[in-house]
Amino acid sequence: MTDRTAISTADAPAPAHTFSQGVRRGPFVQVSGQGPVDPATGEYLHRGDVAAQTVRTLLNVEAILTAAGASFDDVMILRVYLTTRDDFAAMNDAYGSFVSDRCPSGVLPSRTTVFTGLPREEMLVEIDALAVTG
Repeated sequence: MTDRTAISTADAPAPAHTFSQGVRRGPFVQVSGQGPVDPATGEYLHRGDVAAQTVRTLLNVEAILTAAGASFDDVMILRVYLTTRDDFAAMNDAYGSFVSDRCPSGVLPSRTTVFTGLPREEMLVEIDALAVTG
């Protein structure tokens, strides 16, 4: 198996702590959990709007996938973390539209949704991804 390579792009937020935006090893790409952060300013966006936060978060995931040479059609699973069950329907609608539009194969990634606390109060959603390329 090949060496691990850190994935880094200015098109997604810089990590706030000691981790990589993503890691590639061979055909495997793991994208670290992303939130609704503007990569240019580092600002958390769309306070209180889980649908808009979901789209911004998925754009950040997509930027890291792209930097790794992957796309949503390569994603095997997305893990979604929400702060409250009340946000599930709005997240699911925004997520469904975004991901469906980016999977021309018609095969959507698997998904797990977990309800938990998140690192920042303004974060309603965090999403990570595992992709396999080639």
